Amino acid sequence: MRILRDVGAIAALPDVALRQLIERRIQEIESFSAWDSDEMGPFVVVEPGDAVDTLEAELGLPVLRGLFDDVPFGDADFSPSFEWAEAHPEGVFELLYVTSDSGYGHDVFIYDLPGVDPALLAMCRTYASG
Repeated sequence: MRILRDVGAIAALPDVALRQLIERRIQEIESFSAWDSDEMGPFVVVEPGDAVDTLEAELGLPVLRGLFDDVPFGDADFSPSFEWAEAHPEGVFELLYVTSDSGYGHDVFIYDLPGVDPALLAMCRTYASG
């Protein structure tokens, strides 16, 4: 898992398409205010082999269970804790988690590849637009 907290880390991403997508997000943010990961939150890249538990620890909230009721993904009463989900032609899903009224959160990019947790990908496919 890559936690991207500065433009240098983003510039070092080997995946050009993902790097350009994240740079586009920064431009969108900066149309309102300067992007600062301490103020706004980092970008997180989930890669094959990364555990959902590790992602949840980084975010500080559940991903495959309800935030307030612990209902698991797949249950008819499941409600995801992200603000929105998008499928990108670059082969990644994007989930935005806002965790405070200040706007702080995590913009999470999940590769749609073998080796990524199947339940996580199923949740992305269920909820992502695009």
